[in-house]
Amino acid sequence: MRNITWYSRFAKATAHFCGRPRVFVVAVGVIAAWIITGPLFRYSDTWQLVINTGTTIVTFLMVFLIQNTQNRDTEAIQIKLDELIRATKGAHNALLDLEELEEDTLDAFRVRYEALASEARAELSDGIQDTGTPEA
Repeated sequence: MRNITWYSRFAKATAHFCGRPRVFVVAVGVIAAWIITGPLFRYSDTWQLVINTGTTIVTFLMVFLIQNTQNRDTEAIQIKLDELIRATKGAHNALLDLEELEEDTLDAFRVRYEALASEARAELSDGIQDTGTPEA
C-alpha cells in the first residue's frame, strides 16, 4: 500500500536534512563569508547580486519542498484524528473530514463547540465536572 513518489521521498529527506542545526550553521557561515568578502569586492553590484540570487533560488525551491512535507503531515494528522473520532464511543461522526467542508458550515460547527466550551467552563466554576458527552 506504500506508494511513495520520488518527489515525496526527496522532499521529505531534503526538509529533514535542511532542518538540522548543522545546515543552519553552514548557512550562517555562507552569509558571514559573503559579508567578510564585501570589502574585497568593494561592495560591488555583482557582490550583492551573488547573495540575492543565491538566497532567492534557495528560498524558492525550499517553499515547494516544505509545502509538500507540510501537506503530507497535515493529511496524516487529519486521518488519525478522523480515526480517533470514528473509534470513540459517543463521538460525533459528523465531525469526520471537517477540513473538506465549506467555510459557513465550519463556522456553524465552531459556534456550536464554542457554546459547549462556554457552558462547560461555567459548570466547572460551579464545581460541576466538565467530563462526559453533551448528551449524557
